[in-house]
Amino acid sequence: MAVSLINIAAEAAGSINPADLSIMSLVRQADPVVKGILLLLGFFSVWSWTVMIEKFFAVAKANGAINRLENKLETGTLEDMINYSDDKQHPLASVIEAGNAEWREGSGEHSHEALHEVRDRIEHAMRLEMSNEIRRLNKGLPFLATVGSAAPFVGLFGTVWGIMNTFTGIAANRDTSLATVAPGIAEALFATGIGLVAAIPAIMAYNKLSTDMGRYSGRIGTAVGIYAGRLAKRFAPGAKS
Repeated sequence: MAVSLINIAAEAAGSINPADLSIMSLVRQADPVVKGILLLLGFFSVWSWTVMIEKFFAVAKANGAINRLENKLETGTLEDMINYSDDKQHPLASVIEAGNAEWREGSGEHSHEALHEVRDRIEHAMRLEMSNEIRRLNKGLPFLATVGSAAPFVGLFGTVWGIMNTFTGIAANRDTSLATVAPGIAEALFATGIGLVAAIPAIMAYNKLSTDMGRYSGRIGTAVGIYAGRLAKRFAPGAKS
């Protein structure tokens, strides 16, 4: 009796091949719908990491550019700012150039302006260019937010589909053994896992990048206000009329 039970247990254990539950085996044996979901989630993950790496480098460069601009505002003269150029050729320098261009091009046509009107005009031109800079940095962030919110549900759909197929197979084969159920359940749960793998880094990166870009935008806004005020006070043509 004992020998028979041991033999039965050994046969049951042998019927479950651990290699059949490997990741590659699960992917190969997955239902076509689940395979499509896994491929989609893999594509989302790769694209997300591409966006994240590019944005982290872009934000680092932007922070370096605003640091240089703030140092120049603090230590340089107004003449230095009028001739300002960024050593690293960062697009942020175009914000200052927009203010300088507005002052140079508009000074002869707005001699009737009051001091605050000159400042508003210069600051408006700078903020328009600042919006272009912020849009440039924000490009790609909506995709990270979409992956972070949607990927778990896409994976969950794959899980539901895989479990449905497993139950269908059980009903068709009339076999509820672990060897029959385990591959389908593992395949289904693997889809959820891939969804989380794609979503968690994307949403964390989105939150971090959004915070960094918000601080960067605030620092640019402060620099714009300071510089527009200085330029208007010294060069406002309306003050002489």
